[in-house]
Amino acid sequence: MNAAPTSSYSIRAAFSYCVQQVRSYDYHHYLCLLLLPPAMRKAAFAFRAFNVEIARAMDVASEPGVGVMRLLWWQEAIDKIFAKKLVEQPVARALSAVISEHKISKHWLKRLVEARINDGNKEEGYIPATIADLEKYAEDTVSTILYMTLQAGGIQSTAADHAASHIGKASGLLLLLRSLPYHAGRSGRIPYIPAEVAEKHGLLGRENGRLEIRRDLKEKLSDAVFEIAGVAVGHLQKGRELAPSVPEEAVPVLLPAVAVQVLFDAMEKSDFNVFDSSLGRGVLGGSPLWYQLKLRWHSLRNKY
Repeated sequence: MNAAPTSSYSIRAAFSYCVQQVRSYDYHHYLCLLLLPPAMRKAAFAFRAFNVEIARAMDVASEPGVGVMRLLWWQEAIDKIFAKKLVEQPVARALSAVISEHKISKHWLKRLVEARINDGNKEEGYIPATIADLEKYAEDTVSTILYMTLQAGGIQSTAADHAASHIGKASGLLLLLRSLPYHAGRSGRIPYIPAEVAEKHGLLGRENGRLEIRRDLKEKLSDAVFEIAGVAVGHLQKGRELAPSVPEEAVPVLLPAVAVQVLFDAMEKSDFNVFDSSLGRGVLGGSPLWYQLKLRWHSLRNKY
């Protein structure tokens, strides 16, 4: 009988790799995860590292098709992990251990990848129709990570799930807005401003017969960003209003709400000009020390 295949990545090395990936590419969440109870922390780092992998797939690819192929590889890797097959990749190795220990739903991981694949397959210059389209994308990506973390902690609470949904949507919307300069620099176009918002603020224009978001109208663009950020902060408020019904053990999972508030405050200081260089400084446009103190303050008071 042949021996079972072994991985060149030990469990310890795989989780160490996950921590480093999150620290390097998702620092504000890295600081949040450090405040999780140990029982949930390893799983949360595996989920966030997985998100880093799929979020960067399109960014590091030489062309969109290559990025989508990488995402399809991850889609197949998830199937293999749940079939208890070895996948020689450190994040996959860590995910396999977490799934085995915590019985994480395959649905959540597939949902994350499929949302990225759908985004990667969009035509160049695609403009979402409504804010609801952005909210769905944020729900399918950011909220889903919170759902998995709650599941890893064995937390079954409708209130916690609803709070996670709102906080994920708030975070996702603001992070999309913060990414506008990056995407504009790569393609020369402004993505993630829905057509309904762009039209309302006089930002829709045509170039080569195709609808585009005008980036030269800075004040109107800031007005559009303000409108979307207002929807985001509305979700944050709804998530926080659920706090009295959220179990105490779920609160650390929802600490990314603090990051949402910090980013919104930084945008407000820049008059919602996402091209203001201050938004790229420190942590979410603010002092790293101040951000860590706010996280610690909320953690010690069991608030989010």
